[in-house]
Amino acid sequence: MIYPQKYMKIKDLPKHMRPREKLISKGVANLTDAELLAILIRTGRKGFSSMDIAKTLLQKYPKKQLLNLTYEDYLKIMGIDSSKACTILSAIELSKRIFIKPDPIIPIIENTEDVLALLIGMSEYRKEHLIALYLNARNQVIHKEIVSVGTINMSVIHPREVFEPAVSKLAVQIILAHNHPTGDVTPSDTDIETTNQLIQAGTILGIDIIDHIIVGENKYYSFKEQDLI
Repeated sequence: MIYPQKYMKIKDLPKHMRPREKLISKGVANLTDAELLAILIRTGRKGFSSMDIAKTLLQKYPKKQLLNLTYEDYLKIMGIDSSKACTILSAIELSKRIFIKPDPIIPIIENTEDVLALLIGMSEYRKEHLIALYLNARNQVIHKEIVSVGTINMSVIHPREVFEPAVSKLAVQIILAHNHPTGDVTPSDTDIETTNQLIQAGTILGIDIIDHIIVGENKYYSFKEQDLI
């Protein structure tokens, strides 16, 4: 356990120099790293202020190293409990997602058109193909797999076939897609039932099915757009 060093209490600082008041009056860009961290930490512990804890953290770890600290690392600092650690980690992760450019080679799904761009040619299959796109928390497609190939009727799908790749690839979201060789993209009762079963299985595993798209010639049907997911 790393114990904080004791500095001046925040309540003993002039009001305009306290982190929150300074942010409001002078703008967030004028706060020091320790002041920004103190706002995230919110409260101190007996004998030590949030500024004490923030300064100790920055002395222990160089600023850039904060990007790679784990939940357990933060808990080693006396005064940082589970709630404070989660707050800091969430703020850092959000910053990464905003400012760190994603790998341009990895597709990012922001809308249905992005999904369809990865399914080009699927409407030409003579048999039904079920394809799964596996996404990370940043909506990046980290894996694409043909889960099953059926007859001209709906394939019989077992949840294991869909979720095994998700678990091995550490995916947190899945988009399903299958084609209707007839060209009619209206979901069958089996399509709806199978989708609901997979959603339930995903709930147990903590992996979300975020859409199921049926592809036909020059048209598609999105379960998400139709509020079925």
